Amino acid sequence: MAKVGFIGLGIMGRPMSKNLIKGGCDLMVTDLNKAAVDDVVAAGATAGTYEEIAENCEVIFISLPNGAIVNSVLFGEGGVAQYVKAGTVICDTSSVTPTESKNNAAKLAEKGVGFIDCPVSGGEPKAIDGTLAFMCGGTQEAYDKAYPYIMKMASSSLLVGPSGSGSVTKLTNQAIVNLTIAAVGEAFVLAAKAGADPEKVYQAIRGGLAGSTVLDAKVPMILDRNFVPGGKISINHKDIKNVLATAHDIDVPMPLTAQLFEIQQALKVSGHFEDDHGGYVQYFEQLANCQVKRVK
Repeated sequence: MAKVGFIGLGIMGRPMSKNLIKGGCDLMVTDLNKAAVDDVVAAGATAGTYEEIAENCEVIFISLPNGAIVNSVLFGEGGVAQYVKAGTVICDTSSVTPTESKNNAAKLAEKGVGFIDCPVSGGEPKAIDGTLAFMCGGTQEAYDKAYPYIMKMASSSLLVGPSGSGSVTKLTNQAIVNLTIAAVGEAFVLAAKAGADPEKVYQAIRGGLAGSTVLDAKVPMILDRNFVPGGKISINHKDIKNVLATAHDIDVPMPLTAQLFEIQQALKVSGHFEDDHGGYVQYFEQLANCQVKRVK
């Protein structure tokens, strides 16, 4: 089994890396957060620099906040691309634009290095239990090399198409997920202000067409007023910005998604930007002067 690298040990990267260790991988990791590195090293990894990871690992996973940081880690001074060997496959699980993914793939191809844009869906809970969904773009050859390691962190993985396809799929996913969470928040404010018990409303509708993974994941959190982030509004704000930028580039109007972006902006102003995206409900609560919570 190849030596594997992992760069970026945040909310998603830390549990993902631990699942690689559980899966028997010889793992080398790095992050700017020394405490995160120490935690994963205690689980069985070794710490390394970008240079050491590039020189020693045949498959390298990246989980970083945005495309600019990915570009810096890969191509900045002292970055991975400066040292990486031909035949290595780099798998970027970050949520970036398709254009950024295509550019990264093209630059690395010049060095004989494979690149898979493979953003994930499932949030922190599925990162922890190793059941993420990977949506991938790249060559079949690079994907086949990365696949055994992906499946140590995933319940499903699909090569959608060439470079950029994984990022397109992730943007589609993020538009649907975030709009659904916002719709759930708006609807449950209606239920609460109308005097219905929101928990009973949830139980009544979850078995019908309104039922969904999003409903089951977020309504209990809303009822408990638990907005500890598994998926921060700030991170999803970046994703929705990428959705709109990509849509504008190819002349796809997305009025609902544009409105969601402004809801995120409003929550940023009101101090909820680092809350879980289940916290979208707080925007609608502010409008209606009503809070969704369990009836005691």
